[in-house]
Amino acid sequence: MRKLDERRLLVATHNAGKLDEMRALFAPYGIEVVGAAEMGLAEPEETEATFVGNARIKAAAAVKATGLPALADDSGICIDGLDGAPGVYTADWAETGSGRDFMQAMTRAWTELEAKGAPEPRTAQFRATFLLMWPDGHEEVFEGIAPGRLTWPVRGALGHGYDPMFVPDGFDRTFAEMTADEKNLISHRADAFTKLRAVLG
Repeated sequence: MRKLDERRLLVATHNAGKLDEMRALFAPYGIEVVGAAEMGLAEPEETEATFVGNARIKAAAAVKATGLPALADDSGICIDGLDGAPGVYTADWAETGSGRDFMQAMTRAWTELEAKGAPEPRTAQFRATFLLMWPDGHEEVFEGIAPGRLTWPVRGALGHGYDPMFVPDGFDRTFAEMTADEKNLISHRADAFTKLRAVLG
């Protein structure tokens, strides 16, 4: 496993919530995190059917554009009662044509569960795939998971994405009712980051 010796890392995301989480995770290691939007990078089209495939697309585009090592995170929520959907299409469910509306996405998820008569608890997992790519094309992959269940109506105003409907295992609060520090200890990204620490040496 290759070590990351560089002190500046491009995180290939335009999602401000994800970027804030990454900055918090990398801060103790003295690594400066810059986001794709700050570098003026366009968002590449994600055409793969897997988290790792889409993460590779984003990392490769960022490395090519900047020459910096890049970390791409492709993540989503996989709902058991919907056969793993939305999965890689997690953000797509929020698309409105003029932006993203995650209340729309959460409503769709719950409505489809209701239509299927899915039993309680309605289990789901947040999944994260980190792909770290160097300018020479070498890559390392780290996968994380946060199991839990869905709740309705949604609760909490913190977090982002589907956080207001997701209650992680062992807790009675949604991710959106937790502080960033609390969530960062148990999230799918925290799990993936725990594995990534091996390259930070």
